[in-house]
Amino acid sequence: MTETPLSARRPFWAALAVVHLFGLAALFLWLHGETRPVPMPGLQLAANEKLRCVSYAPFHRPGQTPFDEGLRISRQQIEEDLKALSALTACVRLYATDAGLDQTPAVARELGLKVLLGVWIGHDREKNARELERGIALANEYRDVVRALIVGNEVLLRRERTPAEMRVLLDRARAASAVPVTYADVWEFWLKHDELADAVDFVTVHILPFWEDEPVDIAQALVHVANIRARVGTHFSGKSILIGETGWPGAGRRREASRPSRVNQARYVREFVHRAHAEGWDYNLIEAIDQPWKRVLEGTAGGYWGALDADDLRPKFPLDGPVSERESIAGPLGGAAAGAALALLLALAGGIRALFQAPWRLAAVSFVGATTGLVAVLHAEHAVLAYARVTDWAALGAVALAAVFVGAALARWRGEALRPAAEAWARLRRAGFAASAADVLSALRGFVLFAAAAAALLLLVTPRYRDFPTLLYLTPAAVYGVLGWWQTGPLPLAERLCAFVAVVCAIGRWLPEPANPQAVGWLLTMLALALPMIGWELVRRRERRAIPQQGEQGEQDGKRGGVGAIEDQPGHAGEPAKPGKAPPGE
Repeated sequence: MTETPLSARRPFWAALAVVHLFGLAALFLWLHGETRPVPMPGLQLAANEKLRCVSYAPFHRPGQTPFDEGLRISRQQIEEDLKALSALTACVRLYATDAGLDQTPAVARELGLKVLLGVWIGHDREKNARELERGIALANEYRDVVRALIVGNEVLLRRERTPAEMRVLLDRARAASAVPVTYADVWEFWLKHDELADAVDFVTVHILPFWEDEPVDIAQALVHVANIRARVGTHFSGKSILIGETGWPGAGRRREASRPSRVNQARYVREFVHRAHAEGWDYNLIEAIDQPWKRVLEGTAGGYWGALDADDLRPKFPLDGPVSERESIAGPLGGAAAGAALALLLALAGGIRALFQAPWRLAAVSFVGATTGLVAVLHAEHAVLAYARVTDWAALGAVALAAVFVGAALARWRGEALRPAAEAWARLRRAGFAASAADVLSALRGFVLFAAAAAALLLLVTPRYRDFPTLLYLTPAAVYGVLGWWQTGPLPLAERLCAFVAVVCAIGRWLPEPANPQAVGWLLTMLALALPMIGWELVRRRERRAIPQQGEQGEQDGKRGGVGAIEDQPGHAGEPAKPGKAPPGE
């Protein structure tokens, strides 16, 4: 077999190397910024002063979820949790009394903690009745510990009971309870249904700047909370006000101006607690310990509102001194180095002499491998944070593996013609491990385009709790996007349709939040991946059709054997090359 001279494709390899070099530089600059400590005022509490109250749910260990009706949390775990929390707060808020939570008031009494005892009210009337009776009984038994009985949490927001039904439940609780009774909901729903104020001893409102319909930047979050607190206080003049939930997530999808992050979470807690103590606000922070199970309901951000880490119950951030997003970039650096080394080994296995005769290909393979390794580490970190279901690991993990295989296949590729994905998959099934790198690249292109189209469509239709999966597609976009410039024939309709859907949906997702950097990054990634496969190839074809008119017959011959050619040409798919047929030059 006559191998096509690598030097003839220098512009492609040079472009690929430059794109990945700039990509690596941008990623390293971003990671360096993530490790930079951000100075902020510390939380200066008086001697022996603690946080007023924090939301507590014990479902933070692997496999624990309140949806498991057979689960009962042990007293030992509750004791361990509350001991860790007792150094931080003077009170814990509960949301229900089942699953072993009825043991909490007794443990709290031993540790000197107070309890805001919650009764969960939902769509099941019989369960509501049992919860209410158990809550009243516990409140009366532990009246020295229980500060108040909270009957229902955001029930009106979820539309699971009407205001009239809630009033019946609240009247029943007030008649039987020895402690004050309240109801908790988002502040807007309290203002809409202010008739419930007569049924409670005090008003409990949730003020969460991150979840507002118009998300609030961290710089304005405290001003927003103070304004809402003043508005609610004026509206319910004569009633005491408890801010029943407020806080900031430490990870997850950005919502326009609201960015979940470790730094922003630390800043919000410090600033809010300082203001609340200065103003005399009664409050409860959400929440005590990270709750990974909430990712199923509220996306990644839902699992990371805690002050303590779910695994070891250690504080997630200090209450004094500067805070950084990352402690180190050793992991990503190691991934980049390993990726570059593995890519070079794969490339060298195909012929050392040929590789070193083409320095641009050597550089491109190295940079692509480094990008693949670095992004793989970042994606692994994100997967641990975000993937809440087996289906997440299966589907998104498959795309992550595909991205790694793209980098590996490129290291072995010699510039043979790429085929339609369907044809490439058929050849892979026949050839197995003996398949050519060109077939692997062709098949993966179709898979990545389909996955990108599906991801972009889901993100457009149901965006609230979905992360931007940009990391999954960075490497394929930086490879296939460059390769698209050298595409000499139209792709099959199915692949072009997937590319079109990915681009249109990415634009549609970006338009409602144009200033969101995560939305911008997703849009740019989809444009880089898909645009060359939609329209730019037509420009290249027109250019090539014009070349013979200028007397450059050699370029016309090269159309049958260049990088990315769709046709199965001799010398590119295992057939001997015919003499006198050269690939396109520089």
